Amino acid sequence: MREMICVTGMILKQTPIGEYDRRICLLTKEMGKISAFARGVRKPGSRLAAAVIPFSFGRFQLYPGKSSYHLAEAEIQNYFETLRTDFEGACYGMYFAEVADYYARENNDERELLKLLYQSLRALCAPSLPNPLVRCIFELKAIAVNGEYPGPPRDRQLREGTLYALQYIVDSPVEKLYTFTVTKEVFEELSQVADAYRKRFTDREFKSLEILKTLC
Repeated sequence: MREMICVTGMILKQTPIGEYDRRICLLTKEMGKISAFARGVRKPGSRLAAAVIPFSFGRFQLYPGKSSYHLAEAEIQNYFETLRTDFEGACYGMYFAEVADYYARENNDERELLKLLYQSLRALCAPSLPNPLVRCIFELKAIAVNGEYPGPPRDRQLREGTLYALQYIVDSPVEKLYTFTVTKEVFEELSQVADAYRKRFTDREFKSLEILKTLC
């Protein structure tokens, strides 16, 4: 009998395979980014249909196949249902998931990235936080989590509030990340820094970001 593997993680994306199956990409606490087949989940009445939707967070039981894992069971703790009825919020969420997919690696310690993605989706569900600010914080923290944050830019003069916000984003635990707001002027500078660093430290264009830009 094949030994089951139990992981805690979130669905980043899913792809239809054949008529009834899906291939899922999971960001997990234990194994980094992994892929698995979810057989029969597109059949009517499948008990795992909701578990393979992007943003689903919980415990997943997998068994290894010859070339990939296969999903056996799932216990979802958070579906982020608010984002399923909020088109703009969902677009931000898909962008965050695409960024996480870009950074994450198999068999790597991705616990901080998983926490960042989880807390960022929670922030998108909070009406008191503007989505553009959540995106800005997420982008900067993702760069820091990946070990690439170079410090404040040296080629421009930033407001004191912007410098403080940058330091807070980099140094704060993920759980305390989304606990502040900024002035319009500080947000504009933060956004410019985040945009410049994203272009500097990534070597691709994110499809979900292009969609997101059409909404702004």
